Amino acid sequence: MSTSTGVRVQEVVEQALSLSQTDGCVVLAQETSDANLRWAGNTLTTNGTMRGRQMTVIATVGGNEGTATGVVSRSNVGIDEVETLVRAAESAARDGRPAEDARLLATPADLPNDGGGWDDVPAETSIAVFSGLAPALGDVFGRARSEGRELFGFAEHQLCTTYLGTCTGIRVRHAQPTGRIEVTGKAAADWSRSSWVGRSTRDFTDVDMAAIDGELARRLGWAERRIALDAGRYETILPPSAVADLLVYLYWTAVAREADDGRTVFSRQGGGTRVGERLTRSPLRLWSDPREPGLECEPVVFAAASAASQSVFDNGLPIGATDWIADGELKALIQTRHSAEMTGLPYTPGVENLLMSSGGASRGQEEMVAATERGLLLTCLWYVRVVDPQTLLLTGLTRDGVYLVEGGEVVAEVNNFRFNESPVDLLDRLAEVGLTERTLAREFGDYFTRTAMPTWRVADFNMSSVSQAS
Repeated sequence: MSTSTGVRVQEVVEQALSLSQTDGCVVLAQETSDANLRWAGNTLTTNGTMRGRQMTVIATVGGNEGTATGVVSRSNVGIDEVETLVRAAESAARDGRPAEDARLLATPADLPNDGGGWDDVPAETSIAVFSGLAPALGDVFGRARSEGRELFGFAEHQLCTTYLGTCTGIRVRHAQPTGRIEVTGKAAADWSRSSWVGRSTRDFTDVDMAAIDGELARRLGWAERRIALDAGRYETILPPSAVADLLVYLYWTAVAREADDGRTVFSRQGGGTRVGERLTRSPLRLWSDPREPGLECEPVVFAAASAASQSVFDNGLPIGATDWIADGELKALIQTRHSAEMTGLPYTPGVENLLMSSGGASRGQEEMVAATERGLLLTCLWYVRVVDPQTLLLTGLTRDGVYLVEGGEVVAEVNNFRFNESPVDLLDRLAEVGLTERTLAREFGDYFTRTAMPTWRVADFNMSSVSQAS
């Protein structure tokens, strides 16, 4: 039973489908359960839990010129409000123009399994998910206080259970756990030194709080000496978190429809997409897989709206593993069935995780630093924004620690910079790619938590100006 409305969510979905009076109907209902801890100045400040429901009804109406859709979403819908929602979607469909992405709705024959336990109740989290973390936080707070550090941060856990029902008979349930922890450490005396560490997780059993605090302490120690550097191009080591921010942005723009329209870095000069072109001489692989251990995500399409990267008509279709780049070659872009027909490429829907590896990688970040004669080591990137979609030139800031490496050792902290780089251009300029590890993007971790990335070494990373950011 749903605690948000007092009615089982499956009953709400079935009620909406039974009330449908148009040619087609798709119903998505999401039950979310959230828990969080927050702390500041080495003290827990708040904790709490929340529940919510979001329901979307998609109505389709056929006509002489094609099929139109109406999509209406509302929060915390009870059984008495279902008909109003259905009628609103149907009205929008009847008033709408034909949808260019209209296709036959998926059927149960398209599903790879039994639908994930349709009759099961929504998954629910609680403060108990932090049962191992909370005592560890207490220990870390005590140590940080005695060593002159102040810790600020939060831990969040969500279980989102999605129920998909269609007039064609599809019934799918998927429960998605998502967790992350972000901790900022500051020098207690004046907060002049700062560093950040973040982790993604499914259940917090794999979060080592002592190791996180140890890393923060090490970086704050590096920052006891500070050197000012001018803007310029520097040999730079980018940790997995910074690489994740760059590649998540790349992935979000890797949409076939937009590339085919000539609007992105993945557009071929003269028309079409760059699929089949070599982007880098490095043996890089960039891929997604909804069944990747530890990074598991939605195995079927759940689309509450149509856009260039998704279609409501594709709801319920299975999502498989996809190589976006293999051995340095662009192999695929995010496709709907509609865009796949337009481009003549396979149907490859988006996936909610992203991984990169390099053939022959043998060193981790520590070994890469030890092999650096002189260069910079970033912590993370911040305020990343696009400058030019045609080249995917991005700009942004460094934050919470940029360090000077000399003779294989970190010797000081340096000032922050604004950078200007294209991740697509960087792919072919990489001097070294390290071993892959699970990571959390700093800038985009709010939206995309499931990543595994290597450390990058770039011989000439463009620090375009000095930043006053701290």
